[in-house]
Amino acid sequence: MQFRTEINLSKSALSIEHHNRIITFGSCFAYNISAYLSEYRFRVSANPFGVLYNPVSVYNAIEILWKNRRFVRDDLVYHQGEWHSFYHHSDFSHHNADICLKKINDRTGEVSEFIKNADIVILTYGTAFVYKHRQNGMVVSNCHKLPSAEFERNRLSVDACTKELNETADILQKINPNVKIIFTVSPVRHWKDGAEENQRSKAVLLLSVENIIKNRAENCFYFPSYELLLDDLRDYRFYERDLLHPNKQATDYIWKKFNEAYISDSCKSSMNEVEKIIRAKQHRIRNPQSEEAKKFIKSQLIKIQDLRNKYPFLELNNDYEYFENLLKE
Repeated sequence: MQFRTEINLSKSALSIEHHNRIITFGSCFAYNISAYLSEYRFRVSANPFGVLYNPVSVYNAIEILWKNRRFVRDDLVYHQGEWHSFYHHSDFSHHNADICLKKINDRTGEVSEFIKNADIVILTYGTAFVYKHRQNGMVVSNCHKLPSAEFERNRLSVDACTKELNETADILQKINPNVKIIFTVSPVRHWKDGAEENQRSKAVLLLSVENIIKNRAENCFYFPSYELLLDDLRDYRFYERDLLHPNKQATDYIWKKFNEAYISDSCKSSMNEVEKIIRAKQHRIRNPQSEEAKKFIKSQLIKIQDLRNKYPFLELNNDYEYFENLLKE
């Protein structure tokens, strides 16, 4: 008997390899995908501006990286004892303006170089609602708890949203003509918008992404994370306690589907070898000074070095340092 409508994905024309450089932008669901990629030692840069929810903010972030824009004090706003950037998540905020600016500019400089050579960009949109600051007229990425009266809230139309996505694809191709873009709509519900408005917002995003995929099929792809949670898993046991965010079981399932659709068969072989290192790091060593522990640690260092020689593009430095430090203890 069949108890649910499972979504079976075809193998995508885009195959992700371990040597690819990958960058993600968007909602907190973009962190989920990037976390799995990072766990398997892909070269990935995750949400360089922090969580971004709407298409305008994602475009703004990519444009800043393209121009390698440097932020100054006048770009910040002071509220509730901290300095903030309307382009960034509160992770960049700080009570010291100079530290806030350093965090922003250091990250921008680092990722401006990374994105030039990025092979794959994953864009995850959470909402079609935007908040425009009344004083300066800009769509903000985060309101930073400023009074709601300072902002004008609107939902993008399908045409306006499609325009933003097209311009985002255009600017990414200016940075790197060969870049491939994976679009996805976050399954996280924006319950503050209300049930009906959340669905309309997601519908705008889904229709806009469809428009992009139809017209730019050579370099734009779609991954149905929204549909996998809402139509395939379709049960509150796959949510966190807030009943809005997918839990670990759900994100594991969605990652499995992503893996099946986009990860190349040759890459899966190297991922299996990396997984052995991951499990070894999870092994609890009670006494690093014992001969048995030293033997185990040295064997892992040899395995990591062998993997480095076999797959020089794997991000294994932290793993090597971890076991090396255990040996020094």
